[in-house]
Amino acid sequence: MSRAVSPEVGGRSDEGILIVDDSTFLRNKVRKVLERGGYLVIGEAEDGASAVAQYRHLNPALVTMDVVMPHMDGMQATREIRAIDPAARVVMVTSLGNQEQVLEALRAGALNFLVKPFSAEQLIRVVKRALRS
Repeated sequence: MSRAVSPEVGGRSDEGILIVDDSTFLRNKVRKVLERGGYLVIGEAEDGASAVAQYRHLNPALVTMDVVMPHMDGMQATREIRAIDPAARVVMVTSLGNQEQVLEALRAGALNFLVKPFSAEQLIRVVKRALRS
């Protein structure tokens, strides 16, 4: 079970991760992999609009962001999060893996891109790399 982290006002939670995906199954999968890898998950969001609100409240060290979601897609949510915090770390996680989407994700401010289905090792490797940047 993860513990709640309450970052100082204006501060970043050095260990907390926000998981964003419209699929409950995928959010649970990502949570389990990250927690088994020793990471702290401090929040989840089911769409881009919720992700932006959660980011403002939690100020996580990293966001895993699905691309295709209702209300606001991951690309727009990433742009809004990066407008709030230019140092935000976002990793895109999606089943759509064409080259144009990879480029769009990077232009939106994502640090990396992970294509579903992914292995636990791939997720941990991408998260570890993004947290070092």
